[in-house]
Amino acid sequence: MPNPATHAAVGSAEGGGTDAPEHESRVPWLLRWQGLFASSSGPLARNLPLLAGLVLCALMAGLPLVTRAGLSLLILSSGLLWLIWALCTPAGRIGPISGWLLLMLGLAVLATGFSPVPTAAAKGLLKLVSYLGVYALMRQLLATAPVWWDRIVAALLGGQLITAVIGIRQLYADSSALARWSDPNSVAEGTVRIYSTLGNPNLLAGYLLPILPLAAVAMLCWRRPMARLYALSALLIGVAALMLTYSRGGWLGLVGALGSLALLLALRASRHWSPLLRRLFPLLLLLGGALVLVVAVSQVEALRVRVLSLVAGREDSSNNFRINVWMAALQMVQDRPWLGIGPGNTIFNLIYPLYQQPKFNALSAYSIPLELAVEGGIPGLLAGLGLLQCSLRQGLSQLRREHPHVLPALGAVAAIVGLCVQGLTDTIFFRPEVQLTGWFCLATLATLPLAADG
Repeated sequence: MPNPATHAAVGSAEGGGTDAPEHESRVPWLLRWQGLFASSSGPLARNLPLLAGLVLCALMAGLPLVTRAGLSLLILSSGLLWLIWALCTPAGRIGPISGWLLLMLGLAVLATGFSPVPTAAAKGLLKLVSYLGVYALMRQLLATAPVWWDRIVAALLGGQLITAVIGIRQLYADSSALARWSDPNSVAEGTVRIYSTLGNPNLLAGYLLPILPLAAVAMLCWRRPMARLYALSALLIGVAALMLTYSRGGWLGLVGALGSLALLLALRASRHWSPLLRRLFPLLLLLGGALVLVVAVSQVEALRVRVLSLVAGREDSSNNFRINVWMAALQMVQDRPWLGIGPGNTIFNLIYPLYQQPKFNALSAYSIPLELAVEGGIPGLLAGLGLLQCSLRQGLSQLRREHPHVLPALGAVAAIVGLCVQGLTDTIFFRPEVQLTGWFCLATLATLPLAADG
């Protein structure tokens, strides 16, 4: 990422940078409260970027290592820091990504008000607000001091390295604890799956998934050899740990994340080539990647068994479980199509038993699109798709530009693609260990130079 001087024009793109305040009539009424204490120049106001950076680095490094109480404290601290910073900083206009997030928040408020159990839905709404506070602080920090992108990624990679090493070491310890993740009714019976500090192989895969493209981008961006070696180590060990989770969604997400990153980097590298080569090279890259996957699946038995379980239909217990949950979730959407049941897992756990098939209890809809539709109805699903489209467009618009933001933007796009692929059949994304990395990717895209054009 560039230094703050090269990033000066980005500050107001998403509302809340450090540029000169706009005329009050141009500031959205929703942000009129920002900058009330803009004249303050005390030590707290002067050191807000440093405080925010340290808190965010601690949060991102500690995602898989800190207790839930510790994570909650860091998330709350992030929200409070953003609130203080917003009071000290004149508001800019709301950018496209933040606009979609505000729409989703507004729909969540409505869904909570019309929920069958508003008090339960309110807990989910508070979680959403707390995560948005982290996003807002990340966006504010990256818009004001872009150098913190490298530091936050370095902290993220540190936590990932520790977690991945702990997970891999589980293979050399007592395997009886790992055996509980071996499903005797699955096509992949007997597979040993690691879970590290997170207690769940699918959660470990979801945590690692969005970090890996960021590690690849950091390896390309950072100039010092030791920093590049650090990023490369995080990438290789992270890929190994993700593969050892034997999470089918994680594997598919890994292919989507690193495959899309490789394709985007190839497109960027070929932008000065002849038109014919520009068209042929991405196609050849895709064919080569597909050939490598086919050979790997056909030659490695463990891969072949897990891939075959994908097409086993209801004969695989995991597939059968998800299909039954999806059918129940679709019925929930049909009964409440406009505002859903309200946000959060608390309200889901109260309403889902009314629809579930016997012996198929679930904590979520096991699909991000279905979860959005269940919680916020069809408008909530459309808002989520709008946010996705806006984010991808924002990142891809940087593809042929010449500025230091390009590689972080492409890494964020690749991470989002990976999360979306995994999220088609799982809702691990809604756990804070995964979701906060997703917010960091959105904050990266929200501070791009063309954010105001979106």
